[in-house]
Amino acid sequence: MKWHKSAVLIALLCLGLFCTYSALDGRAAAAAEEKVTVLNPLGTPPPITLKQMAPRLDTLEGKTIYLVDDGFIGGDNLLYEIQDWFKANHPGTTTVFKRKGGGGFDAEDPELWAEMKEKADGIIIALGH
Repeated sequence: MKWHKSAVLIALLCLGLFCTYSALDGRAAAAAEEKVTVLNPLGTPPPITLKQMAPRLDTLEGKTIYLVDDGFIGGDNLLYEIQDWFKANHPGTTTVFKRKGGGGFDAEDPELWAEMKEKADGIIIALGH
């Protein structure tokens, strides 16, 4: 029981020393009067122009679907699963797996875009999680 009372007494003394130190320091009073300007980091997002979705294909039979990976970890695994699903459920559909170049999901890959514009009937892009 004595140890418990002494531990409480030591804790109170330490707390008292800490509180009185900052009050005696003089900087606490000056800091309370100081004004700080804070800026909102969110900013204002730009306006969004909605685009119409591409028309749905009437059939997948005989079509070529590009499966495009943007390089995000795990996106390729998802697309390989989709490719296997197409093989099992739509054997008449051709799937082409491609990894987009350009160094990131928002980077352009003009060569791939041109190839898909010429050869693809549909495109599935994996953008990560």
